[in-house]
Amino acid sequence: MSLDPGVWGVLATPFSADGTTVDTGSLARQTKHYERIGATGLTVLGVFGEAARLTPGERRTVVETVAANTNLPLVLGISALDLDDVLTEAANVVPAAADRLAGLMIQVNTPDPDALGKHLAEVADRTGRPIVVQDYPVITGIPIATDDLVRAVAAVPQVVAVKSESSPSPPAVAALVAGLDVPVFGGLGGTCLLDELAVGAAGAMTGFSVPEGLLACVSAYRRGGFDEARAVWRDYLPLVNFEFQSGIALGLRKHSLVRRGLIAFDAVRTPGAVPPARMLELLAQHLGQTPGVELRDDVLAG
Repeated sequence: MSLDPGVWGVLATPFSADGTTVDTGSLARQTKHYERIGATGLTVLGVFGEAARLTPGERRTVVETVAANTNLPLVLGISALDLDDVLTEAANVVPAAADRLAGLMIQVNTPDPDALGKHLAEVADRTGRPIVVQDYPVITGIPIATDDLVRAVAAVPQVVAVKSESSPSPPAVAALVAGLDVPVFGGLGGTCLLDELAVGAAGAMTGFSVPEGLLACVSAYRRGGFDEARAVWRDYLPLVNFEFQSGIALGLRKHSLVRRGLIAFDAVRTPGAVPPARMLELLAQHLGQTPGVELRDDVLAG
């Protein structure tokens, strides 16, 4: 078993205006939008979803809300690295996903391939759930050699996909695709999506405020290969790159979602930062030049 190829949208977690509570109405609206535009599945409680900044109760609320508002399969992100903490997080959210659960996204927690393989196998055995391995060293602080990641993943039959976010990602994706029998998805906000597809990625699993662009690029690649996908993707790439700014990326994306009417407020939790006003002005210019984006005049936040 493996995850279906395509675009697995990574959901933002909307908050109230003051950032203190999860805005379940906005979360439901965002969830339904992904299903309406044709996403393959959804990734909940990822980095884009600020999962590490949510309480256990909030995480459960997020998963319950998403599961109640979609028929799409769900990948649930687990932020913890230590085995006991991973199992505690999983026990909290797995029941909320019910039959929607397609896999638990587990972080690379060691550069040692044997130790990582043992960890992944233990999580799979103890939870009884499929595993999606996320390699995101900028977030975890734990780099692993690509050959070692291949070795670790190949030893665990319960792994159903890899999300590769080790920069530069195209060489990593190429090596993972060559060495594994499970799909490999790109992330990093879509910044390398075209090249990841060219070296064999199964699609995208990432946060972007205009996921229609991810879908358009992946669909074009399937139809006409690199040239057709490049022609489509170039209209979205300026916004992709603009949103992927260290420190304010999440604030930019949430503001984009507000401008699109998909969430009500653009509040982020610390250490996320509110983008400067000039960046929000530039964001509006980018959005205005992005295909298929309709902006709201009655912005509720920002």
